[in-house]
Amino acid sequence: MSAYTHDTVPVPGAATRLGLVETDDTVRSGVSWPAIFAGATAAAALSLIMLLLGTGMGLGMTSPWEGEGAEAKTIGIAGIFWVTFTQVAASGLGGYLAGRLRTKWSGVHTDEARFRDTAHGFLAWGVATLITSALLASVVGSTLSAGARVGAGVASSVASGVATGAVGAAAASRPGEETSSGPMGYWVDSLLRKDPSAQPASTSTDTGAATGASGRGAPAGDSASTAELGRIFANALRTGTLPPEDSRYAAQVVAQRTGLSQQDAEKRVNDSYARAKASVDEARNKAKAAADATRKATSYGSLWIFISLVIGALVAAYCATLGGRNRDL
Repeated sequence: MSAYTHDTVPVPGAATRLGLVETDDTVRSGVSWPAIFAGATAAAALSLIMLLLGTGMGLGMTSPWEGEGAEAKTIGIAGIFWVTFTQVAASGLGGYLAGRLRTKWSGVHTDEARFRDTAHGFLAWGVATLITSALLASVVGSTLSAGARVGAGVASSVASGVATGAVGAAAASRPGEETSSGPMGYWVDSLLRKDPSAQPASTSTDTGAATGASGRGAPAGDSASTAELGRIFANALRTGTLPPEDSRYAAQVVAQRTGLSQQDAEKRVNDSYARAKASVDEARNKAKAAADATRKATSYGSLWIFISLVIGALVAAYCATLGGRNRDL
């Protein structure tokens, strides 16, 4: 009799297997990944669309012509508000969908359900952020950063074109090559401008020597001296000072080619070098100012992106609780 009595004792889990009393809700996971991925997909798609729209509106506000288009400060403020609005809208949508589409929990306390909904919204925001970042870094990033690259290219070309490119081109020139192109060619030409009121010095000896050495007459000597003056100026601009011996030699060449006195030629050489150095220094300062402005803009942009992401995470978590509450009604 006791054996039969023992057989009638309820076995834990038996009712569950028979489907009479308990359900399998207690063994289900508290995370509904399909709902999370659905919300993340919607948030990433909306973020991408709104970022592209904001980029188009921002480019429409700019203009390369002076006096046209919005100011850089206005565009920056508008960009901050648009990025923040994009985060709020996309994160809110993704969080709400993650909470609304998740599996309904049975027998879960209200506080526990609210916590799970908050976690669903945060996870949906995290997945959407990763997806959007991957898209921006791969394909869309090149489109969104085109304007920044153009601005940086203009700033660098100002410095390199005057301070580096022109100097290097003049320094690399060889006798007989053209040196009249570029900024350095302008400074060399300004040295060799003839004074209409002065009479050129006799150059018969130099001309004969040039003819005997090259077989092509004075033009070869003139071209060689022009290239040499370019290299003298290039070295002086590179080192930041014009050595006295180079200044005297350049003055002798200028006096011979233009008919100026040695004193006037030296003054012209020093004045031309001072103007060239001032021009190069100005270009370098402009490039440094542009680089500093870019650095500050990047720093402020990174800070505001961080703030907008934090706001997006909070909005996604809150909207997920709203979606879950509506789901359980």
